[in-house]
Amino acid sequence: MSEARLTTDFWVRAYLKRLELANIPAYVTAHGQASSGAVMVKCARLDGTAQSYERRADLMTGKSVWMLLHDGPEAEVDESIRKQRSFDPDLWVIEIESRDGRTLLDEEGLSG
Repeated sequence: MSEARLTTDFWVRAYLKRLELANIPAYVTAHGQASSGAVMVKCARLDGTAQSYERRADLMTGKSVWMLLHDGPEAEVDESIRKQRSFDPDLWVIEIESRDGRTLLDEEGLSG
């Protein structure tokens, strides 16, 4: 039996709620395709630096994992996200504000 897949919109709403419950401010800065768009998460550390993450398939396990794409000055992370959006207009972008870089992406149930 195949595993049911959540729509991207549903996953995003659940992730935002989890962040809210952890008192981590988060915003959708780009709405992608509701049923199957990819998601990128930007974590602004509020010190001029940021990180971006994207969910990718782990070739060893076949499971989805969150991979760090960029870590550095926030302007560079923003430019990287802009480039990615130019290639993929269906991409969702969620921005988190967390001084300690906490994203909750490593928690159970968020890998995909």
